[in-house]
Amino acid sequence: MNQEHVTKSQFKAKALEYFRKIETSGGSLVITDRGQPTVEIRRYRNDQRSPLERLRGSVLEFRNPTEPVAEDDWEALV
Repeated sequence: MNQEHVTKSQFKAKALEYFRKIETSGGSLVITDRGQPTVEIRRYRNDQRSPLERLRGSVLEFRNPTEPVAEDDWEALV
Protein backbone atom coordinates (compact mmCIF):
# COMPACT_ATOMS: atom_id res chain seq x y z
CA MET A 1 0.00 0.00 0.00
CA ASN A 2 1.31 3.44 -0.90
CA GLN A 3 1.88 5.95 1.87
CA GLU A 4 2.46 9.60 1.07
CA HIS A 5 3.51 12.37 3.48
CA VAL A 6 2.32 15.98 3.18
CA THR A 7 2.39 19.01 5.43
CA LYS A 8 -0.76 20.50 6.93
CA SER A 9 -0.61 23.47 4.58
CA GLN A 10 -0.22 21.22 1.51
CA PHE A 11 -3.18 19.14 2.67
CA LYS A 12 -5.33 22.19 3.33
CA ALA A 13 -4.75 23.50 -0.20
CA LYS A 14 -5.56 20.20 -1.94
CA ALA A 15 -7.72 18.21 0.49
CA LEU A 16 -10.33 17.04 -2.05
CA GLU A 17 -7.62 16.01 -4.50
CA TYR A 18 -5.94 13.92 -1.79
CA PHE A 19 -9.26 12.32 -0.78
CA ARG A 20 -9.96 11.27 -4.37
CA LYS A 21 -6.44 9.90 -4.75
CA ILE A 22 -6.81 7.79 -1.57
CA GLU A 23 -10.24 6.50 -2.65
CA THR A 24 -8.94 5.30 -6.01
CA SER A 25 -5.49 4.03 -5.02
CA GLY A 26 -6.33 2.48 -1.64
CA GLY A 27 -3.16 4.03 -0.23
CA SER A 28 -2.83 6.24 2.80
CA LEU A 29 -1.78 9.81 3.50
CA VAL A 30 0.20 10.95 6.53
CA ILE A 31 -0.18 14.61 7.44
CA THR A 32 2.78 16.17 9.22
CA ASP A 33 3.21 19.19 11.45
CA ARG A 34 6.75 20.53 11.65
CA GLY A 35 8.05 17.26 10.26
CA GLN A 36 6.23 15.06 12.79
CA PRO A 37 3.38 12.75 11.69
CA THR A 38 0.09 13.84 13.27
CA VAL A 39 -2.76 12.31 11.24
CA GLU A 40 -3.13 9.34 8.90
CA ILE A 41 -5.94 9.25 6.35
CA ARG A 42 -6.79 5.97 4.67
CA ARG A 43 -9.70 4.43 2.84
CA TYR A 44 -12.51 3.09 5.03
CA ARG A 45 -12.95 -0.66 5.03
CA ASN A 46 -16.13 -2.06 6.56
CA ASP A 47 -15.34 -5.05 8.77
CA GLN A 48 -18.42 -7.25 9.24
CA ARG A 49 -16.71 -9.57 11.73
CA SER A 50 -17.72 -9.62 15.39
CA PRO A 51 -15.24 -8.25 17.94
CA LEU A 52 -14.27 -11.80 18.99
CA GLU A 53 -13.62 -12.80 15.38
CA ARG A 54 -11.38 -9.74 14.94
CA LEU A 55 -9.37 -10.69 18.03
CA ARG A 56 -9.04 -14.38 17.10
CA GLY A 57 -5.37 -15.26 16.65
CA SER A 58 -4.12 -12.02 18.19
CA VAL A 59 -2.94 -13.59 21.49
CA LEU A 60 0.53 -15.00 21.00
CA GLU A 61 0.99 -16.63 24.38
CA PHE A 62 -1.36 -17.29 27.30
CA ARG A 63 0.21 -19.20 30.19
CA ASN A 64 -1.67 -20.40 33.25
CA PRO A 65 -4.73 -18.16 33.00
CA THR A 66 -6.24 -19.65 36.17
CA GLU A 67 -3.11 -19.33 38.30
CA PRO A 68 -3.67 -17.21 41.44
CA VAL A 69 -2.14 -13.75 41.57
CA ALA A 70 0.05 -12.94 44.58
CA GLU A 71 -0.48 -9.74 46.56
CA ASP A 72 2.95 -8.45 45.51
CA ASP A 73 1.92 -8.69 41.84
CA TRP A 74 -0.64 -5.90 42.27
CA GLU A 75 0.24 -2.23 42.17
CA ALA A 76 -1.88 -0.10 44.44
CA LEU A 77 -2.11 3.68 44.66
CA VAL A 78 -1.91 4.81 48.25
